Amino acid sequence: MTFINQAEKEINCKIIYAGPIGSGKSCNLKCIHERTPGEHKGEFIAMSKENDRTCYFDFLPLFLGKIRGFRTRLHLYSVPGDLVVDSTRRMLLKGVDGIVFVVDSRKSALEANFDTLKSLDAALAFHQLDISKIPFIYQFNKRDFADSLSIEELNATLNKDQKVFCTANAKRGEGVIETLKTISRMVLSELTRAGEEPPAETANTKSTTI
Repeated sequence: MTFINQAEKEINCKIIYAGPIGSGKSCNLKCIHERTPGEHKGEFIAMSKENDRTCYFDFLPLFLGKIRGFRTRLHLYSVPGDLVVDSTRRMLLKGVDGIVFVVDSRKSALEANFDTLKSLDAALAFHQLDISKIPFIYQFNKRDFADSLSIEELNATLNKDQKVFCTANAKRGEGVIETLKTISRMVLSELTRAGEEPPAETANTKSTTI
C-alpha cells in the first residue's frame, strides 16, 4: 500500500519485478539504477539464493514530476520465480502497488512463465491481494533468441486477459525505461482513482528524463 510521507513531501510506491529465473528482472533494475543520477537513488542491494537474486533500490524518478507538491519515490524489487515456498521472498509482496511480470520470450521457457504466474498469484492471495486488481503489466523480454515466440503468440498464451504489455531486451537496456514509465503511471493513476493522493497545492505532472 502506498505510503505518504507528509514530513518529506513524498509518495512512496512499491513496484515488484517478478518472473521466472533468468528472465531479466535483475537486468531491468540494474539498468534503471545505472541511468538514474546519483543524488536521486539509493544503494543497489542484491541478495543471491538458489540460483536467483532478490534486488532492491529506491529512487526519485524525475519523469513523474510532482503531484500536488509531493515527489514520488519508487521502491523497486526483483523477486524470484517460486514465491510460495520462500516465506521471506513472499513477504516482499506485502503492500505492493504495481507489478511488472518479466516474461522470458523463449518457447523453451513458456512453462516456467506459467509456473511463475501461478506462484505469484498464490503468493498475492496469501496477502489477500487479487492480481486482477493491482496495476500489472507484462514485459516481453529476450526478444532476440532464435526460439523467441512472437508477440501474437505470447499474447495468445500468457496474456489472454489482454493486459498492458511492453517489449524489451533488458540486457541491452532496450524497453526498460519505457516499461518503468508505463507501470509507474498506472500506479499513480490507481492512487488517484482510489483517492489516496496527498492533499495539497497544485498538481504538476510534467514529464522529463529519468
